[in-house]
Amino acid sequence: MHYWVRASPADFTGPLPQPRSGHTAVNIGKSKIVVFGGLVDKKFLNDISVYDIDNKLWFQPECTGSGSEGQTAPSPRAFHIAIAIDCHMFVFGGRLGTKRLGDFWVLDTDIWQWSELTSFGDLPSPRDFAAASAIGNQKIVMYGGWDGKKWLSDVFVLDTMSLEWTELAVSGTLPPPRCGHTATMVEKRLLVYGGRGGGGPIMGDLWALKGLIDEDTEVPGWTLLKLPGQAPAARCGHTVTSGGHYLLMFGGHGTGGWLSRYDVYFNDCVVLDRVSVQWKRLATNAEAPSPRAYHTMTSIGSRYLLFGGFDGKVTHGDLWWLVPEDDPITKRLSASPSEAIHESHDSSMSSGFRSKTKENHMDGSAISELQKRLNISVSFSGGLQIIHEHEDKEFLELASRITGNTTFTNKQAAQALREHWRNSTPKSLRLKELSVLLRDYQRLISRHHLANVGSHLQSTESGFIEKDTFRLYHITNASQLRMSDIPSLLTEYKQLPLD
Repeated sequence: MHYWVRASPADFTGPLPQPRSGHTAVNIGKSKIVVFGGLVDKKFLNDISVYDIDNKLWFQPECTGSGSEGQTAPSPRAFHIAIAIDCHMFVFGGRLGTKRLGDFWVLDTDIWQWSELTSFGDLPSPRDFAAASAIGNQKIVMYGGWDGKKWLSDVFVLDTMSLEWTELAVSGTLPPPRCGHTATMVEKRLLVYGGRGGGGPIMGDLWALKGLIDEDTEVPGWTLLKLPGQAPAARCGHTVTSGGHYLLMFGGHGTGGWLSRYDVYFNDCVVLDRVSVQWKRLATNAEAPSPRAYHTMTSIGSRYLLFGGFDGKVTHGDLWWLVPEDDPITKRLSASPSEAIHESHDSSMSSGFRSKTKENHMDGSAISELQKRLNISVSFSGGLQIIHEHEDKEFLELASRITGNTTFTNKQAAQALREHWRNSTPKSLRLKELSVLLRDYQRLISRHHLANVGSHLQSTESGFIEKDTFRLYHITNASQLRMSDIPSLLTEYKQLPLD
């Protein structure tokens, strides 16, 4: 179990970074986190904010520097890449207004000095929304992005000692071109997830690239991975952060599919367990940061620190901790909300992002966000409580509305509603029905399966021998359902005896 805890004034001293999205945040060893650039209110930023981990201090260093045109720092930008090697932060590309950038800078965080670098070899084209990761302590690998005209699928490796770029010749099947994805080195492989593909679709595929380590003789090649477990929904603009034997994915945005023509923003936590090599949902408390994309998530020991992001309406400036349940700061969860740090400012993003000014503090997953976008009131239970259908007022009221018959007995109403769902398709389901459907699905499983194996309802995890068949049984809140879960929920419901 992990807990989201909103950062409090006691956690930090010094000036907090202003709200932004499309920025970067890198760990410099175990001593500090460096935040650079981003976008807020159509304004592109090039400021540096640093979190001194040991002293719990935010500060803005006075940086010196030299560029090819006499500038002392990189131009303002967002959606660039930034990778830390030792005490140096390397920055490439990004966007300023509608211009894609291809300049290359390094910040020495020991003396806070910027230097524009003249690199050699196969120079990558200007781009934004690329993804990159460090290879060991000397090289950087960068994949994909958007050059203003096309989505990219090229792979470049930078030697930070010689400043030479090499375009990697990769044989075999290639992933579809993409931008807004993540790229994370795990042992000897680069793992790439999601992103927006050529033509605009948002993807949910996971690829591994081998052949990046000099000492090995592997020929560079991509492999499409199909891992067991509860895979995340397709998304872009998310983060993947290494922590122990987990890779933690948070946030991002996808499409609403048949329920909505708008983008859907996520605030779920999904982990890729490197030991069991499978996807898992991270159990967290109900109070979570609002859904967002183009944020940053950095690790500090066993903690994660979330900052910023954009949700289609608002650019966020809030700071959140995600911590294990034994972390001391979980004790403050009962503290007054007025003691928490929470800053959000309206923002408009250019080139493909909607410009709106209404504040958005939506919680929950894609379903709960759509509930609020569509102004639909849906009652979501906070825990797994099995009650008889005759005592389920919402169930009976829904049966009356759908059948139009108010004279049914409770038994007839239950039968009619269940027949309605048996004849439904995912596209015909209404958002208002999901909470009630999930509850009846759990009720029928409890009645016809758990009872047969003698399992107590409070210990179903160990006693439910068919949990792999009915994999959505343990969802305690309908807002946790993903879009891709809805067809599965309906299919599994139809397998149950409906009385």
